Amino acid sequence: MFIYNVTTHVEPSIENQWLEWMNIEHIPQMIQTGKFKKAIIFKVITEDELGGTSYATQYHCNSRAEFENYQKADADRLKKQALDKFGERILSFRTELEQITVL
Repeated sequence: MFIYNVTTHVEPSIENQWLEWMNIEHIPQMIQTGKFKKAIIFKVITEDELGGTSYATQYHCNSRAEFENYQKADADRLKKQALDKFGERILSFRTELEQITVL
């Protein structure tokens, strides 16, 4: 399994708005691309010196090839939607994870 992990730091003033947008608009659009089979949002519970809250959203797909197809066909458009809506009130970084073991 391949996981696309997006960790986002969210300013307190928009936290509820961002979470609602993620659940109602963004995640459904990600799933509708056909490249991801599910998504899970985790709240990061370690303290953050910047203030605000961070969330890790994991998008699960069957292969790196599916992810690469997302990168080519959909990523720029979906990233732009987030930036247009929230601007610098969110800060995201992305990692790619490959599942090795399940116990």
